[in-house]
Amino acid sequence: MTSQLPDVRICFIGDSFVAGAGDPRHLGWAGRLATHSHTSGQPLTSYNLGIRRDTSSDVLARCRTECIPRLPASCQAGVVLSFGVNDTTIEHGSPRITPNASATNMHALLGQAGTMGWPVLVVGPPAVDDERQNERTAAVDAAFAEACALHEVPYVSVLAALRTDAIWRRQVREGDGAHPSAEGYLVLTGLLLPAWDAWLASVWPWPSEPC
Repeated sequence: MTSQLPDVRICFIGDSFVAGAGDPRHLGWAGRLATHSHTSGQPLTSYNLGIRRDTSSDVLARCRTECIPRLPASCQAGVVLSFGVNDTTIEHGSPRITPNASATNMHALLGQAGTMGWPVLVVGPPAVDDERQNERTAAVDAAFAEACALHEVPYVSVLAALRTDAIWRRQVREGDGAHPSAEGYLVLTGLLLPAWDAWLASVWPWPSEPC
């Protein structure tokens, strides 16, 4: 008899970079990771829950509500979190979310996921075409990495690599100053693939018994 493919469902939740803003193919990095796994023999159901301008506070406010109906107990569930750039955007003379509040929100999200039994992968915030904002984002990136280490959750920092990547910087500069086009998202996907493959292997319930 043949083996039945497992019901693996992944929620990608975060901001406009999760949504793939700027990509004419509407894949971004989340869609490309899911496509990679499908073509590698690990088909899964992916839910893109990226919302433009969302901060860590916004993601915290909606994460459980949006993920619970998509990740029933009967499936192999996982959550990929990514946000932070919007936290560091200056509005009315100060960042939208303070670095301490960003870290607190990350701790709360990881705690929620742990309570629900959802494995988590966290993707750090990328670079934009504003070095002052990138410096502010670097502090948030470091705080997120520390929070993930405490919760024993894998964290992929991409900020430093993207700040010096010619393709990413050019496409962001030629775009809206924050989001790349398809080639930029390919660069980001390449940075994430090793961690994604390792994390998905922990979610994927293979080897399974034949049915």
